Amino acid sequence: MSGTSDGPITEIVHVAGAHVGPLLARVEQRLLEIASDNGPVLSEHATGTITAGGKRLRPLLVVLAAGGADGDGVIRGAVAVELVHAATLVHDDVLDAAALRRGRPTVVASGGRELAVATGDLLFSRAFTELLPSGPDAVRALSEAGSALAEGELMQRADAFDAAVSVDRYLRRCELKTACLFVAACRLGSIEAGDGKALDPFARDIGTAFQILDDVLDVSGPAEQTGKHRGTDLLDGTVTLPFILARESDPALGAPPGMTPAEAEAVCDRIAATGALDTARARALDLVVQAKDSLPPGLPPAQRRALDLVADSVVARYA
Repeated sequence: MSGTSDGPITEIVHVAGAHVGPLLARVEQRLLEIASDNGPVLSEHATGTITAGGKRLRPLLVVLAAGGADGDGVIRGAVAVELVHAATLVHDDVLDAAALRRGRPTVVASGGRELAVATGDLLFSRAFTELLPSGPDAVRALSEAGSALAEGELMQRADAFDAAVSVDRYLRRCELKTACLFVAACRLGSIEAGDGKALDPFARDIGTAFQILDDVLDVSGPAEQTGKHRGTDLLDGTVTLPFILARESDPALGAPPGMTPAEAEAVCDRIAATGALDTARARALDLVVQAKDSLPPGLPPAQRRALDLVADSVVARYA
């Protein structure tokens, strides 16, 4: 399975129980079946997107939230949430005209805008087709996330190159653009376990921490670790927490449209010099602690330990 060679993920799978590894293998098999069943051109790009890497963190959350449940509904939920995640990455790359994703050429770079839009649309639509047998509650959980993703993207576009974006607005954007899919993953698993929305606070906090730390890494680099050029957010006008915090001590800091990659790297150096990266990391760490504290009492020990490790893994990417 993609991502199980990653140390933290391997430990999570081991701690969670013997049923988790086989479930994730079935998820991976189903993802490949869906991606390869769409005609030669779309299948090539859909399969390339699915196999491009990543830890499969959202499918893992579905499986963990389901507790000991291991039926087809768990597989469907895990597959559906990963398909939506993959679709958003393809569409984001179109909007940003991104050349690289995880160190590989993006669909838009290799196949053009129309093909990339079609690939993202395909993955998104197949997610809901996959989820239909699970019933209206499952479909609603994922559709709410889809709506939040769209709202977050519109907010991000409205905020482009706006140096005055507030911390609160940035955090709201993180919830919409990233944390909502973590919440959907936990809800899809919880539906199978009959636990409703008990893990929503946990999922929201780790999803927000995940995005903050991604934004830190965009400034700190290097490209060998991030799979994209340092300062990519600055170049496309995405105002993130490190930039917002840096301006508190360097008010003249700006990131206007039309910067070159070299100029963006220079802005990254100015952000780092203010200590904003450490402050942003600390905020993300606080969210991870808050997430772990929010886990419902009475969870089975193995499930609780695995979810704790998921929260820790968000931080471990930057150790």
